Amino acid sequence: MELHLVRHGKTRANELRLYCGQTDLPLSPEGAAEITLLKSRGIYPVPADLFFTSGLCRTDQTLDIIYGPVQRTALPLLAEYNFGEYEMRGHEELLDREDYRLWIADETGTVLCPGGESRKQFEERVIEGYNRIMNEVRLTGSGSAFAACHGGTIARVMEYLRPDTRDFYGWQPVPGRGYTLLFSGEKLQGLRNL
Repeated sequence: MELHLVRHGKTRANELRLYCGQTDLPLSPEGAAEITLLKSRGIYPVPADLFFTSGLCRTDQTLDIIYGPVQRTALPLLAEYNFGEYEMRGHEELLDREDYRLWIADETGTVLCPGGESRKQFEERVIEGYNRIMNEVRLTGSGSAFAACHGGTIARVMEYLRPDTRDFYGWQPVPGRGYTLLFSGEKLQGLRNL
């Protein structure tokens, strides 16, 4: 079985280097053009048996550009980190806030973004989403699944599956890219970069 995890194309928030997790932004014109270019280069796999998105506009648009209006399941568990009060704000803008400094220095994963979630909560949510995809694959007997989701989501899944190989930032793909995970039964056998 193959599971394809692809990060959505760029949004205006990506271009401005703003925290954007739950804010439902569309792809920027440049982001849509980049996905179209990557598609023309043939980097994406042939259509999968099952398709998933986080349900946010940018993931739905990315899937539409790659495969057209295919049937998909919106799985909000795959959404990006909930940055709460930090949404749509930049690092430099937030540095004066004590709660922000505590959050970025957190080594336990338990510090909440005000109005958002902690790293541990994010990880638990994302892994639940990953498990739902894998359960759907098992129930339907599918040979492949494709999820258009988010960089942080993909990095958390990869850390979960391959904890001793890279850290979170080492697994985070650039927009429009991701990984194909190759399974034999329940066991991850290998991966390819997209």
